Amino acid sequence: MSIISKDIAKAVELLSNEELVAIPTETVYGLAGNIYSEKAITAIFETKQRPKFNPLIVHIPSVAYLEKIVTDIPEKAKLLADAFWPGPITLVLNKKDTIPDLITAGKDTVAVRVPNHPTTLELLERLEFPLAAPSANPFNRISPTKPEHVEDYFKNEIKMVLDGGACTKGIESTIIGFENDQPVLYRHGSTPIEAIEAVVGTLHIKNKNEVAPSAPGMLERHYAPKTKTVLTDDLQKTINDHSGKRIGLLLYNDILNDDLIDFKIVLTQGQNLEEAASKLYDALHQLDKQDLDIIIAERLPDFGLGKSINDRLLRATK
Repeated sequence: MSIISKDIAKAVELLSNEELVAIPTETVYGLAGNIYSEKAITAIFETKQRPKFNPLIVHIPSVAYLEKIVTDIPEKAKLLADAFWPGPITLVLNKKDTIPDLITAGKDTVAVRVPNHPTTLELLERLEFPLAAPSANPFNRISPTKPEHVEDYFKNEIKMVLDGGACTKGIESTIIGFENDQPVLYRHGSTPIEAIEAVVGTLHIKNKNEVAPSAPGMLERHYAPKTKTVLTDDLQKTINDHSGKRIGLLLYNDILNDDLIDFKIVLTQGQNLEEAASKLYDALHQLDKQDLDIIIAERLPDFGLGKSINDRLLRATK
């Protein structure tokens, strides 16, 4: 029997009983639990096989709720919250002592956002606690953007996927921290750097850390199919280099007709970066099911969401 359901009341009941529920957001599906329940948060790490040095994002229902989670809000953080919440930007801020260290990997900061999805906003309004919700996939695997992706991963390990349809943005939130009150980019995501810099000025970029990441998504290998994946600027050469293999292509432009290709997916017909981002993970899920020897991904233009997509593809190839 499917664990996918639209029943918000059932999700409230399960979460209030310290169970996990996969929830929809505009970015990807999250594996959610009560941030104040050690049982639930431990279950998130165990179910995902996620190392506990990798902090979780806390999801709250509104900007006003932020003061219950953090001790102080830099002026530029307020500008970003006002500009982008609800939406795919996560802020890393100094936490209140009430936020468990298990959530924050022992750090004195917490990553927090207001998701822009009507189902999950209603869920958060009904709950008496915020939700920790990393992506609902095993550690390092492809993030889920449809309820079926989560069910494929966890149908025997969780009781419910709250069905909110396909995620509209398709890649994780952009994560911004503050060092000496100045904004720092910890993770590229669904809110392009250019949009953020238009609000708060130039960002310092610090988006890799293997040992003690300040935020999720900073590890070198992440978001990866089981199938070997390579990212290339020269499709034809890379295809020729792998002749004789079962090849799948992930393309930005549909300009290649090659008899050597067993399977290909074009992310956008109109060079639309938002469309490409929304389809990225679903395309990787499809390619990963084709019994291929290799997935060859075309590098996208390195601006706007193209920069975020390239970041995900690069981490999938490590």
